[in-house]
Amino acid sequence: MAPSPQRILIAGAGIGGLCCALALIQRGFSVTVLEQAPQLGEVGAGFQVSANGVRCLADLGLASELKDMATEAAGKQVRLWRTGQTWKLFDLGAESVRKYGFPYYMLYRPDLHGLMERHVRRLQPDAIRLGAKVVGVEQDDIGVEVELEGGERIRGDILIGADGVHSRVRHTLFGASDAQFTGCVAWRGLIPRAKIPQHLQADVGTNWIGPGAHVIHYPLRNGELMNFVGIVERTDWQVESWTERGSIEECLKDFEHWHEDVQTLIRGIQQPYKWALLSRQPMMTWTIGRATLLGDACHPTLPFLAQGAVMALEDGIVLARCLAAHAEHLQAGLARYEALRRERTSRIVLGSAAAGARFHNPLLADPVEAGRYVDAEWSEQRVRERYEWLFSYDATAVDVSSAGSLASTNP
Repeated sequence: MAPSPQRILIAGAGIGGLCCALALIQRGFSVTVLEQAPQLGEVGAGFQVSANGVRCLADLGLASELKDMATEAAGKQVRLWRTGQTWKLFDLGAESVRKYGFPYYMLYRPDLHGLMERHVRRLQPDAIRLGAKVVGVEQDDIGVEVELEGGERIRGDILIGADGVHSRVRHTLFGASDAQFTGCVAWRGLIPRAKIPQHLQADVGTNWIGPGAHVIHYPLRNGELMNFVGIVERTDWQVESWTERGSIEECLKDFEHWHEDVQTLIRGIQQPYKWALLSRQPMMTWTIGRATLLGDACHPTLPFLAQGAVMALEDGIVLARCLAAHAEHLQAGLARYEALRRERTSRIVLGSAAAGARFHNPLLADPVEAGRYVDAEWSEQRVRERYEWLFSYDATAVDVSSAGSLASTNP
């Protein structure tokens, strides 16, 4: 157990930052989470948490409360963009619990975010500082110091950059990060239950696939809401922001030839948002001295495997365990964390990009070829190859004891 004087600074109070903060506090560390926003309240959106992520949340002691706010997925299915033809991919529900030990949940992001915030504040009331934007990082042999916008400096033993895809900590440590526009624009929105036809209200995740575009939708809050994500290939919008408003008319135009079920869902969206999907190559190293990165700050992932938030949860648990196991030499803990996580997250970054191409294959334009394509690409064996290694991973049990190699560069 770490002695209380050890102080961990975390830049960013998103899902990954709060997960890591809670795991560290539970292991005896003093934590300061520096969040640039003046108040917490993440952008409202849905996301999926597969068994490997739910395992992390259970490890934090959140299982009971999580169950009350989540929708448990019964399964996954694929539908063809124009005809609506349906293929069942796999069962979840009890099957997920049987195979992986935990359910597969579909969650409203602010619900989970609020739950984690409450638990962090309950254990350490002063842990989260709002309106605290990190703009600089300096370190020496015994600690790390961050500079906040406005000039205030805060010192700690370790710094974790969990400040997202536009990470200031990453930029400070490693310089500018090049991002490549994927040629895809994403739409997202929430649909009230009253606007969802009965036949679309099943507790399943649905992937509509088509030439040059795809749609994903699934229920939230026990069916009170439907989460909609539509991704289309187009080059006239390259703003990477989750808060940029779009219009129903523009979204309908992007999916004008799609099945009526898709059109109905789009017309029911309360407020559609759009953002450009940018890709980044996996980083070869995340750590310099006493500072490291977590989640989207080091491995931003396209949303095609539904593992982005789950990777941040896994990072948070593994990093907290590594620091606790190497409390007398925290830099060794950072090295072990990076060694354990780099290969898996890189594989997911690359696999997510490949999944996008699979969803958008030109063969899907032809009804006959589309059926053959789906039968081949979503066969039981292919699905098992793509998901088994994801869902079976156990962040609470990977070996954190080995010191590994302190390959990171000292300041």
